[in-house]
Amino acid sequence: MRTPRPLPAHRVGARPLALYVRSRGIPTTLAILAGAALLTAWAANRPDAYLDPYRRVPLIALAPLLASAAVVGGLHTHSPELDSTAVRPWWPRRLGHLLALSSVAALLLALAVPGHSQEFGAAAMVRNTLGGIGITTVAATVLGARLSWMPTTLYFSAVYLSASSPRVSNATVLSWSMQPGPQRGAWLVGLALFVAGSALCATLGARPEGSRV
Repeated sequence: MRTPRPLPAHRVGARPLALYVRSRGIPTTLAILAGAALLTAWAANRPDAYLDPYRRVPLIALAPLLASAAVVGGLHTHSPELDSTAVRPWWPRRLGHLLALSSVAALLLALAVPGHSQEFGAAAMVRNTLGGIGITTVAATVLGARLSWMPTTLYFSAVYLSASSPRVSNATVLSWSMQPGPQRGAWLVGLALFVAGSALCATLGARPEGSRV
């Protein structure tokens, strides 16, 4: 019987990363993000949407929902007991997971809505994507990764449906997701949600399924 040869050092170091990528379904997440960007680009570049930038408002509300669900859903783990026995802490991996995929999601969706940066274009899309991921990560620590999309969907839907009300549209903190792209107050809220949610979820991780709050 032949003695198995030891793997090269670079392959040994790459194996944990490959296992993490596969276990968290990152290839599927990237495929979903690419599909969402293509669909958004098709809808955003229709003649009526280009002539009237306000017709892009549904896009900056719906596309971030799909992106945030795909990014945060990958934090679900099938073996939390096994993960808890790891020698190295998990928070750097979770944080890297969120930062890397959030950057990809924001970039792809921003490229899907070129122009109208002063209204509802790339800037608003990036802000809503980061803010949506922030809400979803907070929900993941409470409800679990698989149900984390629900609060984000409820919030975006409620604000979108009530955006015609002057009270709602003028309340920057409440309706930050429906504000024009360069609105500073809306950016502060979106970024604050992203930073807080990412830090919380990276530290605590997604709530295991079947556990009680």
